[in-house]
Amino acid sequence: MTRHQKRFRAGRTSLTLVTALGTLTGGLLAGAAPAGAATWTTIAAGVTYRQYDLSATAGTTHVHVLSVDLTNTHVRLGLLYPGKVAARGTVSQLATAQKAVAGVNGDFFNISEVQHPGVTATGASVGPAIAAGKVLKGAVPNGQRFGPELPRGTTTKNVVGVGTDGRARLDSLSVTGSVSTIGRRLPLGGLNQYALAENSIGAYTSDWGSVSRARAACGTDTDRAAGCSTSTYEVTVKKGVVVSASATPGSGTVAADTVVLVGREAGAQRLRRFVKGQRVAVRYGLTAASQRAYRFALGGYPVLSGGQPLTGLDARTSAVRTAVGLANGGQRVLLFAVDGAAAYRKGLTIAEVAKALKSLGATEGFSLDGGGSTTLVARAPGATRVTVRNHPSGGAERPVPNGIGVFTQ
Repeated sequence: MTRHQKRFRAGRTSLTLVTALGTLTGGLLAGAAPAGAATWTTIAAGVTYRQYDLSATAGTTHVHVLSVDLTNTHVRLGLLYPGKVAARGTVSQLATAQKAVAGVNGDFFNISEVQHPGVTATGASVGPAIAAGKVLKGAVPNGQRFGPELPRGTTTKNVVGVGTDGRARLDSLSVTGSVSTIGRRLPLGGLNQYALAENSIGAYTSDWGSVSRARAACGTDTDRAAGCSTSTYEVTVKKGVVVSASATPGSGTVAADTVVLVGREAGAQRLRRFVKGQRVAVRYGLTAASQRAYRFALGGYPVLSGGQPLTGLDARTSAVRTAVGLANGGQRVLLFAVDGAAAYRKGLTIAEVAKALKSLGATEGFSLDGGGSTTLVARAPGATRVTVRNHPSGGAERPVPNGIGVFTQ
């Protein structure tokens, strides 16, 4: 379901903007402005930063906000990521490597595999991802995601992104593609995902990385903790020709001219019919519910639509959060991060995040990964590298698979 199909309303919550009264517990991180600064500070042309206190259900918390003016032709948003889907880096590392002037952490991700002993956690994100117009990955099944329960009517396919028209939007991206050989065309069910839908076939390209693909066949569409499938098969296609096959998913770098196909259950049975030397054409892409093309996109879930919070947003569980707000028809983007310092760590509920984004002028809102992942970085005036502006709740930056970068030229 897209944001255009239904409008949502949430129950009333108490959330009041107040001026910050003191400094952050434990002292400010390098480059941070005084905690009492409630005015916008210029980071670069078209990019401003603000931090302030919020009075919320769990008590006073502290938030950091970047405002990005996409009408400024010298500013753009892009995906921060380490160059591979199954890899992680801190937001400051990713921003510095890609020469971003600011940014926040991104999507929820495959952080652990305690339910599947011996299976490597991939570090790959939950939802779809596009970087500089290049399709990187699709979304795992809803039941395979990490993070809090999805709001009603949302899925792992939901994204926030910037289209080729330069406007930011909320949308939904689905994997489309096929595996074709003589006389047969099989549907492609996944792309560079840490989890594949039951009975499907997924494609893994050079964008995946070298991490084992074994996790792809663990869990079910409704239960992430379910056991790993005992019916799997992997076929390696190089330059359009089958060169090898295996009864179990493998690991290692995938060459640029190669696609590895992984099947589970019925998908594995179909791949078992392939033989060495057989010609195979693999096609893949992401199709938007809006039919728009995107320069950049990443996953999470909507919390605000048409200026109203989604119905049934959690108004009980407070936590450190990261979110994105869209204002002025997608021409202004707000990158929002709750501070993780001990004095503020109780944070906000998802319902309060939606209301806070609305108070900043957003009509659309989108939740990203939070907790120890929440990080907002920005350059200080005259600096060449970003600094962390919030206090990560774990005491240090957590490596993450992706984020939203702010770039200027």
